[in-house]
Amino acid sequence: MTPTEILKQYFGYDAFRAGQAELVDALTSGRDALGVMPTGAGKSLCYQVPAMFLPGVTLVISPLISLMRDQVQALRANGVPAAFINSSLTEAQWRRVMSNALGEQYKIIYIAPERLLSPSMRELAQNLRISLVAVDEAHCISQWGQDFRPSYLDIPKFVAGLPVRPALASFTATATPRVREDILAALGLRDPLTKVTGFDRPNLYFEIKQPKDKYAALTQYLKEEDGSGIIYCSTRKEVESVAERLQTDGYAAARYHAGLPDSERSRAQDDFLYDRIKIIVATNAFGMGIDKSNVRFVIHYHMPQNVESYYQEAGRAGRDGLPADCVLFYARKDINTALFLINQSENPDEITRNKQLLNQMERYCETDGCLRRYILHYFGEQTAGDCGNCGNCTGSFDETDVTVDAQKILSHLWRLNKAGKRFMFTHTVDILLGKSEDFTDLSTFGIMKGVPRHYIRRLTNRLTALGYIYDDGYLSVTPKANEVLSGSVSITIRGNKPESSVRAERAKKRAEAPGYAVSESLFAKLKELRLEIAHEEKVPAFVVFSDATLVDMCVKRPGAEEEMLSVSGVGQVKKERYGRRFLQLLREEKPDAEPPETPPEFTAALFWAQVEIEDRPLQISRAADNINTVLIRYGKAKTSGMKLNALLIEAGYLENADGVKLPTERGLALGVTTVERQSAHGNYTQCLFDAGAQRVCAELALAAL
Repeated sequence: MTPTEILKQYFGYDAFRAGQAELVDALTSGRDALGVMPTGAGKSLCYQVPAMFLPGVTLVISPLISLMRDQVQALRANGVPAAFINSSLTEAQWRRVMSNALGEQYKIIYIAPERLLSPSMRELAQNLRISLVAVDEAHCISQWGQDFRPSYLDIPKFVAGLPVRPALASFTATATPRVREDILAALGLRDPLTKVTGFDRPNLYFEIKQPKDKYAALTQYLKEEDGSGIIYCSTRKEVESVAERLQTDGYAAARYHAGLPDSERSRAQDDFLYDRIKIIVATNAFGMGIDKSNVRFVIHYHMPQNVESYYQEAGRAGRDGLPADCVLFYARKDINTALFLINQSENPDEITRNKQLLNQMERYCETDGCLRRYILHYFGEQTAGDCGNCGNCTGSFDETDVTVDAQKILSHLWRLNKAGKRFMFTHTVDILLGKSEDFTDLSTFGIMKGVPRHYIRRLTNRLTALGYIYDDGYLSVTPKANEVLSGSVSITIRGNKPESSVRAERAKKRAEAPGYAVSESLFAKLKELRLEIAHEEKVPAFVVFSDATLVDMCVKRPGAEEEMLSVSGVGQVKKERYGRRFLQLLREEKPDAEPPETPPEFTAALFWAQVEIEDRPLQISRAADNINTVLIRYGKAKTSGMKLNALLIEAGYLENADGVKLPTERGLALGVTTVERQSAHGNYTQCLFDAGAQRVCAELALAAL
């Protein structure tokens, strides 16, 4: 099977998402790769599909036991033979996995990095045919990443000890350019394909709240949101307090932090995964290994210490691609809590670095600009404009002109810089407030006496975000500051929006989002059936089908078993395992409204108006994907790379030479070229099709209907 056929057969998707095809192509040809893709973009498929395509076994190095368990459950549900090796296995289970591995019964084996250099693993690795080693959460290898794991440094030693070096792949969701450089160097990737698909998660709604009463704001939100969610607190004490209050108020909630017994943490995690509870209140000890796709909200009860941690934690919402909320409750005292935790380190350099990262997180909370754009800029991704889907982009705010105060701050910094001095924020403001024994003769000494420090902080952050102040831990003015000092530019800051307005805007966004305009009653009944099956099979509900798959069932309403394969996320195994029960329910349910308008009758003209012919040379499976996009839309039988190859051979454009497909003279004239690929198991020849050759493929597919 081709990678595209594997994608459909086992995972139920008709085509790869952005970035996936290139990474899969690289890995199936034996090339190293680094993929930086946002949570929910399908990183796992980038190594799971090659694992089914390549001979032998793929080893996946994963940081958490819970993540391995969830991934293996999901793979087995899709018909992929997989296992994991970690400390949760009993002696008997470990021996069975080892025996099965040696018997070549697995295509994918997950392993914890701490076990890579163990004698048993080294011995096993010497007797396995390993085609690919995939490193998940690869940012853990960098000391500049927020989850540094020293055991990740053992990966290059492990790979170097293998009889034949396999392709090496690394994947992460949140990596700054510096962290990406660390990954490439530390893992020793050779001529890797580096694919950064972007960090944007368009389905996520970001918002900053500054409530006077956080708990009241939390319960107000929960009254209007009945989906699953995570509430992050910065300390164990706060986790205990918030969880207890929610339970007292009747919410199905559990607590999770590192100070609890293993049994309670495991039970809380399982209850959340299996939808026995809807809310989990946790420290950042919870989440990196959670593969739950239907988390509808993540609320940060306190401000995290850095933007990377925030985005990774917030990104656990909406992994199924449906709308989800990421709300941060911000209070000035959160900064003091964060500073206390940072100062626990005994490494002065680490303290300084973490304070700089905290400062960038604080600016996010204080910015008046687009929240999504701030995050994307942090990761080095430029955006054309505001997102229109965050708390700062929607609705109207009261604005206050603060130009005079901005001029005071900038003038003060200009005088300090002219004197050759650059100070951190605290010392700079002490002089402004007249609370310092330094620079008492400076004309700006005490010029803002009596002004609240938090207001100066907010305005300084605003000026920094606008490019008038440069802050690398120490403050200085930029040449652009002359625009404000001269009075040619005014500075404003926003007030708060009414909470009712915020709720109305968020509800409107959700109602308009793709995937939500479906029958609510049918969607609810499909979820009930999914939960019933999940209980029978003792797996989380999302392992059966994701919310996005159920939504697609509501939209497409398949009427026959084979039609189930048209639903996104339904592959051959799941169709055979669950198809009949879901079809029975779909047949019993009448549509809430008239069915959608039937598409126009399929014609050759419609086909040619919509089929995509790309300017770049494509492999045959990609050309088939572009053709199928149109055929599926009109309910026509799909083609495949295999079928197209047969048609091209029949038409005289290709020929079989000892099992290898090569272009004939006619094919070369058409625009079929060849390229030599190298894998861990030898070289092979691959045909590529330029625009003219792609058009002929489309003609042949159309004629074959």
